[in-house]
Amino acid sequence: MHRWTDPSQTPAGLRPCVATFGNFDGVHLGHRGVLARLVEEGTRRGVASVVVTFDPHPASIFHPDTLELIAPGRLRDDLLETVGIDGLLVLDFTREFADQTAEEFVVRTFVETLDVQAIVVGQDARGFGRGYTGDVGTLRELGAAHGFDVVVLDDLGDTERWSSSAVRRHLDAGEVAAAAAILGRPHKMTGTVVHGAHRGRELGYPTANLADDALGLVPADGVYAGWLTRTTRPPQDPERTMPAAISVGSNPTFDGTVRTVEAYVLDRTDLDLYGEEVTLEFVEHIRPTLRFDSIEQLLEAMAGDIETCRQVLASIVPS
Repeated sequence: MHRWTDPSQTPAGLRPCVATFGNFDGVHLGHRGVLARLVEEGTRRGVASVVVTFDPHPASIFHPDTLELIAPGRLRDDLLETVGIDGLLVLDFTREFADQTAEEFVVRTFVETLDVQAIVVGQDARGFGRGYTGDVGTLRELGAAHGFDVVVLDDLGDTERWSSSAVRRHLDAGEVAAAAAILGRPHKMTGTVVHGAHRGRELGYPTANLADDALGLVPADGVYAGWLTRTTRPPQDPERTMPAAISVGSNPTFDGTVRTVEAYVLDRTDLDLYGEEVTLEFVEHIRPTLRFDSIEQLLEAMAGDIETCRQVLASIVPS
């Protein structure tokens, strides 16, 4: 996949193309349905398949501090690469960019920059261009005027519509299995391992603490079964992905005030992960974060958590 940010630097090999656009936060199953159809359409026409997305997320410009992203920046781009697209154009989203009319955005980006043959979107594609006026009808009108087709997919989902908003609701409630059912994979966070208070090591359960700037939405406080992956290790390395008990919270037993995300690799006290980049995958919620009256009670609960995590992960293959 070729990733670029300057429309004037669009590779000749990606013109003409079929394209889609959106924020793609989380790259959930609904997104993947559109992306699969995009790749299929490109193959059928014998042209490249290109995704157009934005950085930063538009909400961070107009409504800062109101939206925590599921998979921001590099996490999103890495997920998009897995679907088999040929190109990813990441446009710098600014207030000036947002002031384009829907027609200006479509013509400049898809007609002039990409020489698009078809635009593939979901039925809910709307809210693009100045005043959020662009929708599927707008695309069809512009397609008729500028010679491109518009392929529209119906909303996808089983018991609930697959959407980034639904994923956020589940993660905010600690319902990581329900979020995974929409994402098509466990929710992930990626960050550098930093030093914490070292209480886990003192208790016999050393943990890898993620840095504050880790990427990915932090789910509700609690204990989770999951996986820890050392991202720089080769796929065949047996110590690349390991089962883990993941804790999110402020350590209320120790009167903590800072919310942290940390993971204990099951049955391993010998790992030195400081400075490494790791990815945590949240598979199943085990229990909420609790305040214990004694260290003994905490240790008993931790031992139970680890055994539960071991049972949960025993029959699961990491993604």
